[in-house]
Amino acid sequence: MSVSPAAFSRSTVISALRSAGCVFAEEEADLIFSTALTPVDVAAMVERRVAGLPLEHVVGWAEFCGLRITVDPGVFVPRRRTEFLVNQAAELTGQVPVESAEGPRKAVVVDLCCGSGALGAALAAAMKRAYDEVELHAADLDPAAVRCARRNLTGPGNHVYEGDLYDPLPSALRGRVDVLVASPPYVPTRAIGLLPPEARLHEPHVALDGGPDGLDVVRRVITEAVFWLAPGGSLLVETSERQAEETAEAVARHGLVPTVAWSEEWDATAIIGTRPA
Repeated sequence: MSVSPAAFSRSTVISALRSAGCVFAEEEADLIFSTALTPVDVAAMVERRVAGLPLEHVVGWAEFCGLRITVDPGVFVPRRRTEFLVNQAAELTGQVPVESAEGPRKAVVVDLCCGSGALGAALAAAMKRAYDEVELHAADLDPAAVRCARRNLTGPGNHVYEGDLYDPLPSALRGRVDVLVASPPYVPTRAIGLLPPEARLHEPHVALDGGPDGLDVVRRVITEAVFWLAPGGSLLVETSERQAEETAEAVARHGLVPTVAWSEEWDATAIIGTRPA
């Protein structure tokens, strides 16, 4: 840009962001200034944002369920509506008290299509209020996402794998998973072109494109879930309201008891499938 980095005051940044079409220019400016270490950093961030990069890629992180999640360039940005999926899973597990005559309560969680690892990180944090120990396994097909997830999931009991859905998971997990969450791609291929440029141009299509009807990956997640879930364990998968009925039917066909959860506030839909105890 033609303006010297030293001249990037808050008002200058807000003006530049507004001119680029950023609706929440004031909030974005505050995030840039809180993240940048020098005026040169501010200038570089503004230039990248004005060029159309997602804000999360510009500042290098996203807030998700109160956590700061590292988001590298080219990695799918966690959506706020996915917090609804975390809340649904936490409600399911939070009904079980920590106290157990058999000793410490331990939960096994799997996060498929994990992206940056945001969903798994947030769910593990929430479940630690009801369990003494949470063992988290996260997997993604995209090497860039896996590298990012490993930076976000560094705590004890966290494991991140590169591979297609269940393929890289340890076979010892079969029949032991208490909560299996997935926010897979569910945008129909023909609708990819209608997405905002931030997603369409700067996020990997493998994290967006769900095939002709948007449910190709969703169906594959559902098909094998019953073999990995513990008795009484639950699969929670994010989808759209339009796809909810077909997704719930697929859940029922593959041996799980379906429930549809929807939130107008979050504009979010989650299909829950529970393996009979």
